Amino acid sequence: MNFGDVAERGLVLLGCGKMGGAMLDGWLAGGLPPGAVTVLEPAPAPALAARQAGGLRLNAALPPDPAVAVLAVKPQMMGAALPRLAALGGGGTLFVSIAAGTTLATLEAVLGAGTPIVRAMPNTPAAIGRGISALIGNAAVDAAGLELAESLLGAVGQTVRIGVEADLDAVTALSGSGPAYVFLLIEAMAAAGAAEGLDPDLAQSLARATVIGAGALADSAAGTPAAQLRVDVTSPGGTTAAALDVLMAESGLEDLMRRAIAAGAARSRELAA
Repeated sequence: MNFGDVAERGLVLLGCGKMGGAMLDGWLAGGLPPGAVTVLEPAPAPALAARQAGGLRLNAALPPDPAVAVLAVKPQMMGAALPRLAALGGGGTLFVSIAAGTTLATLEAVLGAGTPIVRAMPNTPAAIGRGISALIGNAAVDAAGLELAESLLGAVGQTVRIGVEADLDAVTALSGSGPAYVFLLIEAMAAAGAAEGLDPDLAQSLARATVIGAGALADSAAGTPAAQLRVDVTSPGGTTAAALDVLMAESGLEDLMRRAIAAGAARSRELAA
């Protein structure tokens, strides 16, 4: 990865929890010099503090003109944390925010209307380089700014651009929160297997491996719709069909998932209010 201007001017990371830490790991693994990164984190984990020996700047003074500032604090903490970077607003520094529900308008109110800002929503598989991030920029972001944001987010997975900021609420509910739904599916499958008499540990292993394997299969057939993959593994009148009759009933999984994602999107909108 060619960090170019970022390596020379520096990058500020505000917040270094799980997601911020995953991005930091991806940038450093991709060749960004540790000395180019200034991390602002009030409660640094020991592993983060240990990186100072390699040159990482932890809770140090801000560089005068960083190329980019990444906002990785929780939405509820943004109001208190963001003013620390207000002096960098105005146009010279690209801001990339991954805080759910914190709108471009809210960020502009603190940083200035001429500040280039990109909002993005990654998800937790970023921790293993398999995340996906949807992003959109404000009117001050040019093509180079969007490409830089994609490069930084691409260090931890795929990126997609969206055309309407309001869509980030649905993105947050679908892919941002989505890993938790998959983990719950594993739990539910394992519990159902145990209810049928399987040893709980065996049921957990079978459920986990099945979800992982099905995900890998879907990934290997990226051009094939999920509906077709489902049809391909369903024999008419067989055991899979019998189970799908329950899951695909009127009040089954599709309806439940629609209501769950609607609730997540509504909460994202509430955070922005």
